[in-house]
Amino acid sequence: MAARLAVALERRLPAAEGGGLLRKAFPEHWSFLLGELALYSLAVLMLTGVWLTLFFHPSMTEVVYGGSYRPLDGVRMSEAFRSTLHISFDVRGGLLIRQVHHWAALVFLAAIGLHLLRVFFTGAFRRPREINWVLGVTLFALALAEGFAGYSLPDDLLSGTGLRIAQGIMLSVPVVGTYLSMGVFGAEFPGQDVVPRLYSMHVLLLPGLLLALVTAHLVLVFYLKHTQWAGPGRTERNVVGKPLFPQFMASSGGLFLAAFGVLTLLAGLAQVNPVWVYGPYRPDQVSTGSQPDWYVGFLEGSLRLVPPWETTVAGHTLMWNVLLPAVVLPLSMFAVLYAYPFAERWLTGDTGEHHLCDRPRDRPVRTGLGVAGLAFYAVLLAAGGNDVIAQTFRVSLNTLTWVFRVALVVLPPVAFLLTRGLCHALREREHERLTGGEESGEVRQSVNGGYVEDRGSGAASGTPIGPRTGTPSRTPRG
Repeated sequence: MAARLAVALERRLPAAEGGGLLRKAFPEHWSFLLGELALYSLAVLMLTGVWLTLFFHPSMTEVVYGGSYRPLDGVRMSEAFRSTLHISFDVRGGLLIRQVHHWAALVFLAAIGLHLLRVFFTGAFRRPREINWVLGVTLFALALAEGFAGYSLPDDLLSGTGLRIAQGIMLSVPVVGTYLSMGVFGAEFPGQDVVPRLYSMHVLLLPGLLLALVTAHLVLVFYLKHTQWAGPGRTERNVVGKPLFPQFMASSGGLFLAAFGVLTLLAGLAQVNPVWVYGPYRPDQVSTGSQPDWYVGFLEGSLRLVPPWETTVAGHTLMWNVLLPAVVLPLSMFAVLYAYPFAERWLTGDTGEHHLCDRPRDRPVRTGLGVAGLAFYAVLLAAGGNDVIAQTFRVSLNTLTWVFRVALVVLPPVAFLLTRGLCHALREREHERLTGGEESGEVRQSVNGGYVEDRGSGAASGTPIGPRTGTPSRTPRG
């Protein structure tokens, strides 16, 4: 029966051609699981998102609440916010699914970011994988937009504050800012169209683009083969690891189940985005200490650090304190990410193909640049909560803001210099171990009366030491 089934499939589909694909090798290292974690978080997002669409109503029509959550009984709110409360309190398991969806979104963005860092620090973006790097950066940008759209759908006070900030960013664009805002919101803020439009983007447009790019990304991974760490038996022309079937499928399936289980535990034990505490959005109110999800925190921090600079040119006011941190800065950051593989190839003249991962210490400049970028991002992320930090530690908000401003300028170059110096020191230490061996703590007397230090494996067997002082002898050994 199995033979007849195989013959029937081969007559209709290229079934036999998949045999080689099933034996494709995947490297065994924990860092390669970051991409899989992002993929499985996306799968959880899709599963829970489909379920949530059955109960969510993306409408800004004003209604009066009369559901199970008594503190908001009789409060006017949008249909979107009321349906979110209905999911949380009246639909069986609704709050759990909502929180699984939200935690999966946070993990999805974090896994993509860590995966990009792994690819960057190991040089896995080099030829022939530049296009895959571009796809990965584009996936990260789309995931940011998808996360912000989903975060804004409940129309609560916190997400509404974020939309208000987004509208201010649109208005800062010279000349066309007003038209851009009116086109997105459909009217003066907040309008009646923004939630339905965000909903269409969140459940149709952006997921479709994400799935298409993920598919293209995986196809290129299979076609170009995995990078791998250097080691015995590993060359630029092979991949050493587990075959796709059955070993890799089994371990990868286990990772999916573990990720789903951890996300469910987080949803059940760690509260996230309690919209009923914030209340419905009102344009005349702003929640105190409001913070966005972590992946938008760097934009919040950049807005808080730039001084209130404005310039009037030909009757148009340029709000540099919004335009620079919220438009120019993120566009510049993504432009650098897109261009880096091509810039490094041009600056180093390295045009060969690479399938072995670099150790970060072996590329001091690249590693230093990466750590400097992380320091820059960390300062912006911390600055996004400067008001909460100031209140918690009882320090001056103005002083803390100036500390972050100075750190934003000083910390990245310091991090670059320290990281580059550390990489050089680690390489010199390894070179010393290779040429001189490791210290054993034992000495032996040489024929000419001196003492020689015994060392471990290395090119040199020992270092001569003076007979009395224990200092290295200037007399060459016999």
